Amino acid sequence: MLKLGLILKIMRLTRFNLKIGTQLMKALGDESRIRILHLLLNKGPMTITDLEHVLEFTQTKTSRHISYLKHSGIVSYHKIDHWVIYALKEEVYEVINKILEFLEKDNQLVKDLETYEVLYTNRELAKNKISAHKWQALIHI
Repeated sequence: MLKLGLILKIMRLTRFNLKIGTQLMKALGDESRIRILHLLLNKGPMTITDLEHVLEFTQTKTSRHISYLKHSGIVSYHKIDHWVIYALKEEVYEVINKILEFLEKDNQLVKDLETYEVLYTNRELAKNKISAHKWQALIHI
């Protein structure tokens, strides 16, 4: 039996049968997974820690939902050093985008994006502060 991810890649989700459609809908049948997919769709690849902070989920809850999305063939991952980066698979991007379009004004999803922006800005500020600190240290040597 072919895995859903392989089937989706082959078909590029131009059409799919009832079984694949059912698996996809099950994956989208949970508010937490929809929130994760919405962030990945709108903000790109993220780590578990990023998702935990934005969504205010525990590591266990986040990992459980990410695992479900990976096994459903919707989310891919790659490792960089000790980080695991999760992203929407290219072949499902369009269909997930179309489905989530209907939820774009949902208060919770809007709040998630706002929280992401605040956390991202704070991260950038922290990176700049570290860089400035290193620069200051070099000047004083």
